[in-house]
Amino acid sequence: MTELNQGSIQNLVGQLKLPSYNRFKNTQGIVHIGVGGFHRSHEAYYIHELLKRGQSTEWAICGMGIRKNDQAIYDALKSQDGLYSLITRYPNGAIDSEIIGSITDFIWAFQDSEKAIEKLASPETKIVSLTITEGGYNFSADTGEFDFNNPDVQHDLKNPSRPITVFGYLTEALRRRREAGSKSFTILSCDNIQHNGDVARRMILAFAKLLDKELGSWIEENTAFPSSMVDRITPVTTDDDIDYLKQTYAYSDKWPVTCEPFIQWVVEDDFSNGRPKLEDVGVQFVSDVKPYEKMKLRLLNAGHSVLGIPGALHGYSTINECMADPVFSKFMRAFMDEEATPTLDPLSGIDLNNYKDTIASRFANPNIKDSVSRICSESSAKLPKFLFETIAENSSKQGAFNKSVLICAAWYIYHKQGVDENGKPIDIIDDSAVLLKQQSTTPAEFIRTESIFGDLHNHQGFAEAFFEAVSELESGKKIRELMESRLHN
Repeated sequence: MTELNQGSIQNLVGQLKLPSYNRFKNTQGIVHIGVGGFHRSHEAYYIHELLKRGQSTEWAICGMGIRKNDQAIYDALKSQDGLYSLITRYPNGAIDSEIIGSITDFIWAFQDSEKAIEKLASPETKIVSLTITEGGYNFSADTGEFDFNNPDVQHDLKNPSRPITVFGYLTEALRRRREAGSKSFTILSCDNIQHNGDVARRMILAFAKLLDKELGSWIEENTAFPSSMVDRITPVTTDDDIDYLKQTYAYSDKWPVTCEPFIQWVVEDDFSNGRPKLEDVGVQFVSDVKPYEKMKLRLLNAGHSVLGIPGALHGYSTINECMADPVFSKFMRAFMDEEATPTLDPLSGIDLNNYKDTIASRFANPNIKDSVSRICSESSAKLPKFLFETIAENSSKQGAFNKSVLICAAWYIYHKQGVDENGKPIDIIDDSAVLLKQQSTTPAEFIRTESIFGDLHNHQGFAEAFFEAVSELESGKKIRELMESRLHN
């Protein structure tokens, strides 16, 4: 069995697509912190497509992991010289596999922090991109402000040359660049959070200014933090993905990535130190990404939750199962058309009906099998942005929200009972699960969980509609039955 690495890759010629460029003649203009499946199906794929054109040689990627649990991905990619397989699964059953070569080095900062800082501080590094999850930005859920009480942050403030947080690494690297007279790198968030560039900017400046006010001011004046909207469904890699490559191509990849064919990236065109010509491979550069973020959050991300939460109650295990149910699929489309779309801002270059059709097709892809538990995970962080803001806006404008409020009621039952309608335990993955279970003693107490619902209970008509929907579910009516009834009113 061939082990995937740079030395063995020629054994795969003629079997699947391989990097067509000399990987190690490209300098690493990008350092990416937080190398996971999504980064490898998205940004690293786009860069791979750009490098294949042979027109740019300064934008290869150096992956970087700063946490102890990044060792697994570090070990996998180092043993494979940064190579990995991207398995694209189409709705018609077709599968396209390709070896991606854009990651040409990987540094595990937890093992060697000085090497990581030197790489970030190098003038060669022009962009530092991030996928560190929403929790990685270290802001208080209550205030939205930077959490200086975090013990790791306290460590970095006391030991700036030996950091352990992303804030410490970036600030120390920028301090060295300032001292050397080098330009700042751009900090590009690729996380699925609203206004991600603005969030990255506020959090990093808060840390840097407390550490060194003058340095913080220099970062503020010299560093760009473009926001971006990212999209590609990328399920967690399974043993079946690894086995597929072994059986089909007779080689072993320790950590391949599987994804859908759809991909989208909309980026604010604001960079400190140059950028790759990603528009040549389909990336859309705009002056303001906020309307596009809002579109994705309120249609695609909310659509996932509108399927996933009732799907969990009903007993479905994957999103494509939900979409195969005509009641679920019609309910999601009705939610998008009647409740989400009226709250969107004007969008240039987007056909909303086509976008919504595409979402439905993507969710229905039977070869992706995105799990309901993954979609429902950390819903306490997702729903306030994906759904509650839509409800609040519709409430203030006398718009419709009877479908949204049913999802809220289903979420209450989800936490209160913890089992689906067949009595099977629900796999609840949420940092606020204990709190929400405690708050689910009554519907009124649940929606007064201000750290999650804010003041939604005060919005006209919401509480009454929520109590009514909960009452129907607690009386024994099934979630699918209630979804179907709301398709007609």
